[in-house]
Amino acid sequence: MNNKTVVIGMSGGVDSSVAAILLKNSGYNVIGLFMRNWDSSINNDFLGNPNINNKDICPQEKDYNDALSVCKKIGIPLYRTDFVKEYWDYVFKYFLDELKKGRTPNPDIMCNKYIKFDLFIKEAEKLGADYIATGHYAKMEDGYLKKSMDTNKDQTYFLSQVPADKLKNVLFPLGNILKSEVRKIASEYNLITATKKDSTGICFIGERNFKQFLKNYLPNLSGDIINIETNEKLGTHIGLMYYTIGQRKGLEIGGFKDKLFVVGKSLKENVLYVCEGENNPYLYSDSCIVEDINFNCELRPNKCNAKFRYRQDDNEVTVEYLENGNLLIKYNNPIKSVTPGQACVLYVSDICIGGGVIKEVRRDDKKLWYVL
Repeated sequence: MNNKTVVIGMSGGVDSSVAAILLKNSGYNVIGLFMRNWDSSINNDFLGNPNINNKDICPQEKDYNDALSVCKKIGIPLYRTDFVKEYWDYVFKYFLDELKKGRTPNPDIMCNKYIKFDLFIKEAEKLGADYIATGHYAKMEDGYLKKSMDTNKDQTYFLSQVPADKLKNVLFPLGNILKSEVRKIASEYNLITATKKDSTGICFIGERNFKQFLKNYLPNLSGDIINIETNEKLGTHIGLMYYTIGQRKGLEIGGFKDKLFVVGKSLKENVLYVCEGENNPYLYSDSCIVEDINFNCELRPNKCNAKFRYRQDDNEVTVEYLENGNLLIKYNNPIKSVTPGQACVLYVSDICIGGGVIKEVRRDDKKLWYVL
């Protein structure tokens, strides 16, 4: 592999750090590329976040400095590119538009589709890349995107919207390694990222106060919280955008034997519907309509497995291919908290064949009126 060049996305985290080491040890000519996708000078509400250290430097710059430190230590160059405008146009605006519709979007999936596996590839090609690589926990084997060996960290769910042609020359060095081993390797190399906390929050935007952050972009309209079974007003919500189906946090209302859970929304009436009890039938559906379909291989099964949330167990489903290009996904068993805006990702054994965005949630062949 001495004549093959791999450009790897360096995030300043432990996963991409070790992925770069594994590539170099395999004989590739490795080049690091750091993406700046968010202007951290905007709405600096990360200041005062107790989970963020080095408050005198924005988190994104710290990530770049960490990536630079790693690249220097392992002896590879690091380049830097700016996709701030593109991230805003293709990912963040989508995120805001979905929230306005009352849905629960997954911006990380769109970031992979439009930024990491599109714009990044084009930039990597300018650097002479034969392959690109990332620190995702996934595999490419025999032309198929497959789950990683570390099933607890598997990230194929987030790669489900990446088109097949964008996966042709992609390497996932962490596909056959456990997270614990990644930490161990980073420690052996004495990398600055060895004990660094895994990133959370919105992709590239970081660990911000979510409610405070969204106030900069969307109006905060409070409204009634209604018990869907009794039609009783229980309290006041702080804005529909802050709630998702199945959520119980933020519903600390007294007088109930069981916990309350979000079960639906009405944009027209600005009402948040809740139910009592985690196994309440109102939380369950038996099918859904999925739109914006992407298949990354030739497989088109009628029966397969599906995930409707990250880290969710596989669910056996039947797939009907509708004339308008959407999918009707029927579950073998009722599933709780399937949510419009989230991804439905399809699997044949350990192969991720793609997926789409949940448009409607149904029960007994009827759209659930209280779920947007």
